[in-house]
Amino acid sequence: MPAFIEAPTITSLPPEARGAVILTGSHGGRYPGYLAAKAAARAVIFSDAGIGRDEAGIGSLADLERYGIAAAAIAHTSARIGDTTDMAARGIVSRANAQARALGVVAGMACREAAERLQAAALVEVEPDPYEESRREIALPGAARRIVLIDSAAQVTPDDVGQIVVTGSHGGLVGGNPKYALRVDGHVGVFNDAGIGIDNAGTTRLPALDERGIAAFTVSAASARIGEALSTYRDGIISVVNDTARERGAQPGMSAKDILDRWARQQEVAAG
Repeated sequence: MPAFIEAPTITSLPPEARGAVILTGSHGGRYPGYLAAKAAARAVIFSDAGIGRDEAGIGSLADLERYGIAAAAIAHTSARIGDTTDMAARGIVSRANAQARALGVVAGMACREAAERLQAAALVEVEPDPYEESRREIALPGAARRIVLIDSAAQVTPDDVGQIVVTGSHGGLVGGNPKYALRVDGHVGVFNDAGIGIDNAGTTRLPALDERGIAAFTVSAASARIGEALSTYRDGIISVVNDTARERGAQPGMSAKDILDRWARQQEVAAG
């Protein structure tokens, strides 16, 4: 029987992912789907991340369907995003592509049953269309700090220390590990709330970043496309803030761009 593996994030897969059914805590956006195809997964189950704007949280399902790879998504209201143990224990399927449906995977099915059915999927090895996550930086005139836009929080670099880091990633702790909330000491961290979901899982990075004195907030999945940092920045409406961000003036309902531009320009904030 083909292997079944759990991967808290699709950005870090073991060699045995090839030919396996992968249950990942990642959102089901297009880049995670690309990584699953690149890894030659037999089938994959994501979190639906609240589905969200333009159905970005399940954008990979159509891409994988085009490649002939079975894929499904777990409802964010049934299990914690980023937590494969919880997804396996209580996750409920919300969406499935044509290949998964042909194997009997349907909305309302338990995650574990869906994974078992997906082990019968044909192994399809393809070279997926090139897809590179976007990384760009915005240096506003006279700004004290750069605004760094990264589609995945895994793209942070040591040069991002002390900067405003805006991601397309979900705001849940990967594998529940606080050290992965943001892998550098940015001045600010911004994420998509992935619909917030059960146990407020889509926002659990925020208190972890409070412990490090890093201002952080999530934007509503309904307002910005998950997986796209530029959409987080341009379109995002703040949904949840941590204490550090609140003390600096961020509030739910505000435009992410407005507060981030203000923080980038505030010399006194940079010196604080």
